[in-house]
Amino acid sequence: MFDQFDALLLARFQFAFTVSFHFIFPSFSIGLASYLAVLEGLWLWTGREVYLNLFKYWLKIFALAFAMGVVSGIVMSYQFGTNWSVFSDKAGPVIGPLMAYEVMTAFFLEAGFLGIMLFGMGRVGRRLHFAATLAVAVGTFISAFWILSANSWMQTPVGYTVNEAGQFVPQDWWAIVFNPSFPYRLVHTVLAAYLTTALVVGGVGAWHLLRERTNKGARVMFSMAMGMVAVVAPLQILAGDMHGLNTLEHQPAKVMAMEGHFESHPDGAPLILFGIPDQEAGTVRNAIAIPKASSLILKHDLNAPLAGLDTVNRANWPYVPVVFWSFRIMVGLGFAMLALGLLSLWARFRGRLYDWRPLHWLALAMGPAGFVAVIAGWVTTEVGRQPFTVYGLLKTAASASPLEAPAVAASLLTFIVVYFIVFGAGTGYILKLMGKAPHPGESGPEAGREPIRTAGITPAPAVNPARTLGAEA
Repeated sequence: MFDQFDALLLARFQFAFTVSFHFIFPSFSIGLASYLAVLEGLWLWTGREVYLNLFKYWLKIFALAFAMGVVSGIVMSYQFGTNWSVFSDKAGPVIGPLMAYEVMTAFFLEAGFLGIMLFGMGRVGRRLHFAATLAVAVGTFISAFWILSANSWMQTPVGYTVNEAGQFVPQDWWAIVFNPSFPYRLVHTVLAAYLTTALVVGGVGAWHLLRERTNKGARVMFSMAMGMVAVVAPLQILAGDMHGLNTLEHQPAKVMAMEGHFESHPDGAPLILFGIPDQEAGTVRNAIAIPKASSLILKHDLNAPLAGLDTVNRANWPYVPVVFWSFRIMVGLGFAMLALGLLSLWARFRGRLYDWRPLHWLALAMGPAGFVAVIAGWVTTEVGRQPFTVYGLLKTAASASPLEAPAVAASLLTFIVVYFIVFGAGTGYILKLMGKAPHPGESGPEAGREPIRTAGITPAPAVNPARTLGAEA
């Protein structure tokens, strides 16, 4: 049935599907963990109940998002052994330790304190609980640190040698971890996570303000979220520009695809806003462009020359239509976020932040925008790296396991069905929780239940005094 499909293409689609599904949850939980730490800190500092109520409100949502992120991440990692065994063999001596560091530092830290964070309020002291919340927030950042280090090394590989078996082996771990693209990618991704969370929180706040303008919890969450968007959106645009310049230096073919530059421009390259990239013809049809603006952005000089894909071996071209449009989706949404932040500042200064309904509708519409921008950014990064898994060194076609198409197709279909059922149900429940307005006396994940005891261990208060040692007959 699937013999006519290409096994390599199916394996690539499977990894793209699972990693895109997975990254939705970490991009939310990274920012939400920090937001929870801020809420709890503000409650401890000010004593205002509204911060505690919001903390408990978002804690339930964080627990679900975090759990789905962990499960989807574990499933995704198995593909390295099933569909990409050659890549695992060749790059394993470098990638393997980086992934192990993520488990030994971030995951253990999160796992050690997550239970206290979720169920410890009222059972441990306030300071200890706040420390646990901070530990989980730091753990999510450390997790992003190691995962992005590994991915960035695949984009800009340094600090390695190749042994007799053709494997990449570490030579300088400092160079590997802090490879040339890593700092830019880390900042860009973490800021994207904060923006994603701010937009979700702002969208939820806007939804409840549209229904009940006086809801104190909705007002606070909306104010905090819009303030975050106003601050982080311009920082993200600046970080993205710096990341782009770094990519131009180390992965020029990716930038050529992003810009749609099939041809070189010796006297200043145009900024192509829209068009239809034609991979076969090597041109962008019906292009709408600003003359020399691309040279100004990338080289800060209107007349600076920019090379095109005509200087690259055609066999090493990324698939330009996907990279071209995913990049524009990401950038377009970034400027839409900036506009939302500026409008919220105007409304705040005019004293209309909580009653300007057009702003609330816009914030509600922009609620999912962070997820779309994050996925578009990852598509730009990963498709732009093609046809390599380790940029310039190991091609994707040489990285795959020797599997037949039906085997890959069967696992792909299974993933699609299971993911949409399981994670669809989880996402639906998260939306249900978001649909309920925060209120005084908000309950956390532990409400109404005692911790489940381990089988065979009897809680001390339930012990029959007549059967204890030293009891009178």
